[in-house]
Amino acid sequence: MKDLIFEQCRHHFNDIIAIRRDIHQYPELGFDVHRTAGIAADALQALGIPVKTGIGRTGVVGDLEVPGASKRIALRADMDALPIQEMTDVPYKSKIDGKAHLCGHDAHTAMLIGTARILSELRSNLKTHVRFIFQPSEEAAPGGAPAMIADGALEDVDEIYGIHVFPLYNVGEYATCTGPMLAQSDTFQITLTGRGGHAAYPHLTVDPIVIGAQFVTALQSIISRNVDPLDSAVVSVTQLHGGDANLQEGLTGAALNVIPPNVLIGGTVRTLQKSVQERVREQIERLIAGFANANDATYTFDYQDGYPVTYNHEPCVETALSAAGKLVEEDNL
Repeated sequence: MKDLIFEQCRHHFNDIIAIRRDIHQYPELGFDVHRTAGIAADALQALGIPVKTGIGRTGVVGDLEVPGASKRIALRADMDALPIQEMTDVPYKSKIDGKAHLCGHDAHTAMLIGTARILSELRSNLKTHVRFIFQPSEEAAPGGAPAMIADGALEDVDEIYGIHVFPLYNVGEYATCTGPMLAQSDTFQITLTGRGGHAAYPHLTVDPIVIGAQFVTALQSIISRNVDPLDSAVVSVTQLHGGDANLQEGLTGAALNVIPPNVLIGGTVRTLQKSVQERVREQIERLIAGFANANDATYTFDYQDGYPVTYNHEPCVETALSAAGKLVEEDNL
């Protein structure tokens, strides 16, 4: 079976690379993945696999039926890109300004198309039905998963598997674990409002930049002083904006002699336990409230719960590792 799989992989390899690079050049966001979904649907239909489109708005589902099988597993890939500018010089770089496949979903979609081709060729060797699920809007919670589930994407599915490319591992290496695998990913947004004024008279202002800088620095103490060292959590500030500068143009034309009236702060929180998530959330707001009150400023705090923790069930992990172990050397697991 291993030789058959690798023979098929070699046969389809260049074509799957071409599909991935095509998708990479035309990234789509959120649920607006009509072109990518069309590529996935056309690929399944070309294999004679019955396809349902518009599942969870723009998701695609196809079922490979195996005679005599009583069990159904699902294989899932995400299709959406990120709202970010690609700065590479590869010949297949994004052609869409402000959008790029920098999380690997182009690869995931192409990989699942390749898997569908190979499993279709090996259908007579299979013992279970296989459902191929192409999901939109993975990057933005609540995302496309709940919408697809509501439209029946997981009906009659006994097990579901997904795979994510990971640049910290070498080609040919495979990693997974039982229990929590990926953290819950939350976001927060803070508007810190002081009193703007001329930079030559800072004593007449309530400077939100100074307050915001103190808050960002103090935020790092939450993990070291409020979370058990045996637990895991991450707090990262990824956005800090104040003043009138156009970020695309740097500080050209910006009023560098003006203290702005407010600052916008945003970031992400990653946790593996609900109790830790609640503790971190409380401490973030407690900190911003303390800094705002101490400096005669005001604030708004918006915290959005993201996807829950990715939890891998032990029997499924054992199945995945067993399958991977037949394809790669033990040192690569």
